[in-house]
Amino acid sequence: MDPAPKTFARQFIEALPHAAALGFQVENIGDGKAWISMPYDPRLIGDPQTGVIAGGAVSALMDTASGAAVMCHPVGPVSTATLDLRVDYMRPATPGQRITAAAECYHVTRSVAFVRVTATDEDIERPVATATGAFTFDRGVGA
Repeated sequence: MDPAPKTFARQFIEALPHAAALGFQVENIGDGKAWISMPYDPRLIGDPQTGVIAGGAVSALMDTASGAAVMCHPVGPVSTATLDLRVDYMRPATPGQRITAAAECYHVTRSVAFVRVTATDEDIERPVATATGAFTFDRGVGA
């Protein structure tokens, strides 16, 4: 893969204010795939009685990983935005554990990219959530 889309996608994700606020870390990225993790943070607890991270933080992680997968697709779009993201929550994330989203941009058309993403904690056999999404796929002028 040309390193330019991979580098651009990583820099774009690392510059997002919400990614920094939520502690996102780009674990791996390239060829239309991205793995981004979020550490457990008490500020993100959605249920104080159980210590479970709020679903909104998990969906933000999944959305960001999905956008990163689109941005590093081999076709190399110049920009992307979420059109639709359907999230299915399977179970609460285990308190105290890092959550990782693994996203794959599996199909692109002239203007839309399609993504699948799974979020897991340390129990990678049992997803915390799964999602499918559609993203704009802007190839730039003359593409």
